[in-house]
Amino acid sequence: MNWDWDKLQEKRQRQPRNNSGGNGGNDNDNNRPPIDFDKFPKDPLRKVREFNAPGGKSLWWIAGGVVILWLLSGIYIVNPDEQGVVLRFGKYVRTVEPGPHYHLPFPIETVYKPQVTQVLRGEVGFRSLGQGKTFQQGQVRTIPQEATMLTADENVVNVQFSVQYKIKDPVEYLFNVTNQAAVVRNAAEAAMREVIGKSQIDSALTDGKLKIQSDATELLQNILNRYEVGVQVIAVQLQDVHPPQDVIDAFKDVASAREDKSRIINEAEAYRNELLPVARGQAAEMINKAEAYKATRIQNAEGGAQRFLSVLTEYEKAKDVTKKRLYYEAMEDILTNAQEKIILPKGASDKVLPFLPLDQARGTTAGKNAAGAAAGAGSK
Repeated sequence: MNWDWDKLQEKRQRQPRNNSGGNGGNDNDNNRPPIDFDKFPKDPLRKVREFNAPGGKSLWWIAGGVVILWLLSGIYIVNPDEQGVVLRFGKYVRTVEPGPHYHLPFPIETVYKPQVTQVLRGEVGFRSLGQGKTFQQGQVRTIPQEATMLTADENVVNVQFSVQYKIKDPVEYLFNVTNQAAVVRNAAEAAMREVIGKSQIDSALTDGKLKIQSDATELLQNILNRYEVGVQVIAVQLQDVHPPQDVIDAFKDVASAREDKSRIINEAEAYRNELLPVARGQAAEMINKAEAYKATRIQNAEGGAQRFLSVLTEYEKAKDVTKKRLYYEAMEDILTNAQEKIILPKGASDKVLPFLPLDQARGTTAGKNAAGAAAGAGSK
């Protein structure tokens, strides 16, 4: 029921004037108590009118702004080194690549953005004391229960190594396991124990480290694939491999002896490689000289024989002429090569004793020729 408040107010103002006139008034009306308008109910449409007023409309604007901000909260950006994993009410729905994207606002959809290109590092057998520090004594804390391993020849060795890996499948990495770093570290320790258990201690301490690293990397990747961790192993690197402290001095002596043995073998091999080519060259040179001397002697002998046969043919044709020619040629040779010449007349050798300076020309070609000439002249 709507009340006409203006008319009631006018009636209330006129009533005292009617009572005071006394003419035409009603006694019952005069005796009636005044109306208390404050006891009547208020206007039920007043609040509706108040809400439609300019001040009430701002509530609608505030509510609309809150809804718009809630819808805009679904905008997100995936960085170049990340991948976006979108969940709808906690269930995986899609994976998005880097760039701007939109998902339904919380709590309908949520997004995780793991860094899939970042290279992560796990340490087994030790823990680094600070970020970015190299592996050196005093900068790491040794974990004996992780580092102590048994080799195939039943020797104890302490192995400290690190694992480098990155996220291969972000969905498996986020939801298949919890505490992914601990899973990778435990799997790496198990893989290294198996590889060391199949290796000799000498190989682990010296030249077998590369093979151990390669085998451990392959085995660790197989283990993580079976666990579906979503991780790709980049490398397993041995940081330090040494025997226990109680026997480390003895192992150092053995290692030094092996190094000396290898050094001596290498030196012997170097000397052998240096000596053999020289010896082979000298042998080849001697063989070549012998072959050349052989060919020269044969050719000289054949030439001398041919010359003798040709002279013999001429000698048989004219013996006296040939004898004189041969004599003259021999004397020409002797006198041409002789440094000193002593000529005795015919018959002088029978009367005097020739004294020749043979001691000065002894052993020389000139001395021999002079001695021959003297002997020939004496015989003549």
